[in-house]
Amino acid sequence: MATKDPLEPFTRISVAEAKEMIEAGNVQVIDSREPHEHYDGHVPGSLNIPHMATLPRNADLDRDKPILFICKSGQRSAVAAEFAATVGLTELFNVEGGHDAWRTAGYEMETGD
Repeated sequence: MATKDPLEPFTRISVAEAKEMIEAGNVQVIDSREPHEHYDGHVPGSLNIPHMATLPRNADLDRDKPILFICKSGQRSAVAAEFAATVGLTELFNVEGGHDAWRTAGYEMETGD
């Protein structure tokens, strides 16, 4: 269930909630892991922006859609969402459990760039 801590600029969502949002469309998915991790398997259609590159690459973040950040387990993606908030973005979501939970749930993953 989505949870919003008033001290965080993002909403925490489960992989099931993320999958529903992705299937409904009109969201951007950012893989906050390193390029080699993204290459090995990621949420289909996700854009790879490592968490420490969020600020330098903030022009790649869609200002007109909710943004779902996902990493391996949910830590780096939370940091990336915090960075995105500093440039004025507000519809931010952190996928709890990350790709580990996505894979465990049996959801589709793609490999390569």
